Amino acid sequence: MTTPAIPDHAELILPAPAKLNLMLHILGRRADGYHELQTLFQFLDHGDLLGFSLRNDGVIQLRTEVPGVPHDSNLIVRAARQLQQQSGTALGADIWLDKRLPMGGGIGGGSSDAATTLLGLNHLWQLDWDEERLAGLGLGLGADVPVFVRGRAAFAEGVGERLIPVELAEPWFLVAIPPVSVSTAEVFADPELTRNTAAITVRSLPEGGGHNDCQLVVEKRYPEVRNALKLLNKFVHAKMTGTGACVFGSFPNKGDADKVSRQLPATLPSFVARGCNRSPLHQQLESRSRK
Repeated sequence: MTTPAIPDHAELILPAPAKLNLMLHILGRRADGYHELQTLFQFLDHGDLLGFSLRNDGVIQLRTEVPGVPHDSNLIVRAARQLQQQSGTALGADIWLDKRLPMGGGIGGGSSDAATTLLGLNHLWQLDWDEERLAGLGLGLGADVPVFVRGRAAFAEGVGERLIPVELAEPWFLVAIPPVSVSTAEVFADPELTRNTAAITVRSLPEGGGHNDCQLVVEKRYPEVRNALKLLNKFVHAKMTGTGACVFGSFPNKGDADKVSRQLPATLPSFVARGCNRSPLHQQLESRSRK
């Protein structure tokens, strides 16, 4: 008998949804070494799950072991401790993770987990922090954390922290997961990365997003990603999300996405999910608050 990833006695169970970067344009490198970019985020109704239970002794304990990630380095634990310290609460939490999103996939697994932790513990500890304050704390954990905290599809600028909410079509996506973890730091350090794409405005967004400046660099470094793109391109216009490794294509309905998914080889895992302009995490929290 296998142990459930999240036990029945968890007081709060929340999703940590995946995201796609429908485009990723690199405009230049800043004086601080970070890159100025423009990107378009949309959520998926698929992701990790986190469970939370209150502790009165102030201890933060992630009960799920994540291979290759020490307990205290995990973004979930770091997010929980940052919120605990900044809020001054004496409360703690037991946290469980049902990990469904790949690491190094460019679909936001770690950042989404951190955001769900901030929002979940804000609820569990009854801190009543607003979204702005939580997003500010999240930015210190990672550039993608604020978009998950705010929970709206968005056009993002800067290092990804300046967000303009957008209303996009909500198609079905087939997301393929090449068996490789891509290093974001390596991609952004690559001398061949395009860093001079002209800026656009949210009003001039191309239909379906745009291109991904990181894709050529990742294809060159990771043949697994290049091969996945070639394969998916036989059925649909395929793009890479973020700095990879996951690649995706959009479909007008679930049936068409499922049909292509069934034709992919077993060596290329995939999932089908609906695009969401409102994060499933926020939908669930708002549903709870109405009860």
